[in-house]
Amino acid sequence: MVYDLQLKNVGKVYDNGTPAVIDFNLDVEKGEFIAFLGPSGCGKSTTLRMISGFETVTSGDLLIRGKRVNDQLPEKRPTSMIFQNYALFPHMNVRQNVRFGLEVKGMSKPEADKKVDGILDKLGLLDISEMPTSRLSGGQRQRIALARSLVVEPDILLLDEPLGALDANLRKSIQNELKLLQRDLGITFVFVTHAQSEALALSDRIIVMNAGRVEQISPPRELYTRPKSEFVARFIGSNTLIPGTVLKSDAETITLDTAFGAISGTNRINLTEAKGQNMSIVLPAEAVELVPGDTKEGELRKTFGNNVIPCRIDRLQVVGHIMQMLVSLENGDTIHIEGHVDKYRNRLKVGTSAYVGWQSSGASVIGQ
Repeated sequence: MVYDLQLKNVGKVYDNGTPAVIDFNLDVEKGEFIAFLGPSGCGKSTTLRMISGFETVTSGDLLIRGKRVNDQLPEKRPTSMIFQNYALFPHMNVRQNVRFGLEVKGMSKPEADKKVDGILDKLGLLDISEMPTSRLSGGQRQRIALARSLVVEPDILLLDEPLGALDANLRKSIQNELKLLQRDLGITFVFVTHAQSEALALSDRIIVMNAGRVEQISPPRELYTRPKSEFVARFIGSNTLIPGTVLKSDAETITLDTAFGAISGTNRINLTEAKGQNMSIVLPAEAVELVPGDTKEGELRKTFGNNVIPCRIDRLQVVGHIMQMLVSLENGDTIHIEGHVDKYRNRLKVGTSAYVGWQSSGASVIGQ
């Protein structure tokens, strides 16, 4: 199979000896929407720049449509890149900005004008095509940057935090347009962002990076519900980690001995013989239930088995239709919990005792 993009053991080491990207492996199929996610300095933008050709590859092979492009100049690669600041030419109007890449390629004016009109129409920019870009809004400039990148018909569109400068409402609107546009065009998108919500909403797969290394590559829901490392569990969503040692495991469940007794999570890692191994249970905020302290513990055990821990309610906050709750355990650890406000309204009070409980199927178990 020929992939649109392949990274085979790709690495980047700066001149001072600092490694920026370490042993990166990735296969991207045509038409996929891929997101790179991670904290600042993790190597995601450096990886994107290596794909574009603006950064050299120190080791490994980078292939586009099966062709090795390590030493190919940026303008010779079938890629187009959108930067956070859009990099528009202020002395040119919208049409001139969009046509610029086609002129660089030596395309005739009639053919270029036809392509420019087509992409301007698709992105709703025809009415402002003669306006200088300096007079346009952030959303309009973002669309112009998209038009300029797409008009050259790249095999792969690279986006380096292109929505970072937009306000929240406009950002959400552009996200929706971007996903619809990508599906319509069928072009492979590689998107760098530090915003989890963007990566989870837009991408087909997410690559989580940390200190130059790939921590996990998964579809959004799998990444959110099945983190494979402690870093991913802490970085994605709002999870609580409870460490312990393995007491027993079967095909469905792993039970750990913890500071709160024996508690369990789903065996998603196909663990077999590992008694005594150090592991942690990952509790997503929405998988945990908060129950008033006057509830009989026997009733809780019927619902949650051994997955019940006494706690104290520290905070209750309503955000839209979601109740966000923070509780503290006997050892001082805290757990974040989220649920629909109708489920918890008028049942709980800050400063009172309560219980947290969860179904084993809602929690994951990972190695430490």
